[in-house]
Amino acid sequence: MSNSTNEKIVAIDGPAGSGKSTIAKALAKKLNLDYLDTGAMYRAVSFISIQQNIDVLDEKKVLAIAKEMDFNFEDGICVVNGFDATRDIRGSEVTRVVSVVAAMPTVRQEMVDRQRLWVKEKGGGVVEGRDIGSVVFPKAKVKVYLTASEEVRAERRIEQEETLDASRVADSIRKRDEADKGRLNSPLVRSEGAIEIDTSLMGVEETIEEILGLFKWK
Repeated sequence: MSNSTNEKIVAIDGPAGSGKSTIAKALAKKLNLDYLDTGAMYRAVSFISIQQNIDVLDEKKVLAIAKEMDFNFEDGICVVNGFDATRDIRGSEVTRVVSVVAAMPTVRQEMVDRQRLWVKEKGGGVVEGRDIGSVVFPKAKVKVYLTASEEVRAERRIEQEETLDASRVADSIRKRDEADKGRLNSPLVRSEGAIEIDTSLMGVEETIEEILGLFKWK
């Protein structure tokens, strides 16, 4: 990938509920860049696998789904195989299996290839996920690692999923953290050169201004 493209990449990583999607989307708008939620890609593969009654433990079959999937992500709208799956990919069934799908090395490589192609076609962008700064775009101009307390992250997920089952959400976050940080292939880490920002007590605008201030982006 050319240096000029790397200059226009903002890589945002962090655990579930750290504010990645909200911050990345708003930052992209501020910088007039395209935005990609890479987590939505793994969720889309999981969603189709469930729809087609594929065993999500069968990596070969899941990889076939990933390779054949028509995925389009624009302005926060996720279209999978011509169907608006924006809400469906956030459902509890998908949430339960997505960490399994995301841990499959061949599936991850397919998604990474797609992510790099997307950025190449767009000429840059704000890309958020869990291995963006460490694996997908290690030479990105701007690398940020967002975090927040477990309590705040749980509250955000409760609001996002419109549920009152706080204990289930907190347990889900803990399990997802363990899966993301413990997987052998592309684990969740703060990449070299990434600036860590704790968003527990920060609003969206405050977080964006801190990122812009750190890197003097206008």
